[in-house]
Amino acid sequence: MIKSGDTILLATRNRGKSKEFREAFGKLGILVKDLHDIEGIPDIEETGETFADNAFLKAKAVADIVGFAVLADDSGLCVDELNGAPGVYSARYAGEEANDANNNAKLLRELKRLEDAGELKGQADVTQLSAARFMCALVLYDPADESKLQAEGSVEGQILREAKGEGGFGYDPLFWLPERGKSMAELAPEEKNAISHRGNALRKLLTLIGE
Repeated sequence: MIKSGDTILLATRNRGKSKEFREAFGKLGILVKDLHDIEGIPDIEETGETFADNAFLKAKAVADIVGFAVLADDSGLCVDELNGAPGVYSARYAGEEANDANNNAKLLRELKRLEDAGELKGQADVTQLSAARFMCALVLYDPADESKLQAEGSVEGQILREAKGEGGFGYDPLFWLPERGKSMAELAPEEKNAISHRGNALRKLLTLIGE
């Protein structure tokens, strides 16, 4: 499996994510490249039923193309009152061409529809509609020996009735962290990385590699 001196490919074009992973793996002597460094990698269709399924699909598909180890992730928001939705459909909750604003608007519509119908099972209050969690699965796949390392992370919170904060992306402005007294979008980047679902999954994966 992966060891100091090796190179892995991160299956993303997100430069912010690449920076975070490069710094983390660099401490183990592992070089991280991303999809900006290698041309011709197609988008991989995410057809899995879980975050881990999608992460493995992406990691293996890209690794089979490039011939060396690939790290892929999949993540999203799971809302209790929506029975875990949007889940693996988080990025396209409001449609294939949806942006963050569209997805956030649909999330609030769905929760308020349940509330208006008296169907919220939990105890909604004046600021929050439902318990929720961000979840992330990471899969590192090495085609040389067909080995796989997998780690998952999560962070618990609440869905706000109204967005708060200008930072972050996705559902961050609606995701309230009670122990911090802030939304995810109000956290500084280093503070977010310290508690985020992806940060938690990454720390677990690094421990597995170290072992």
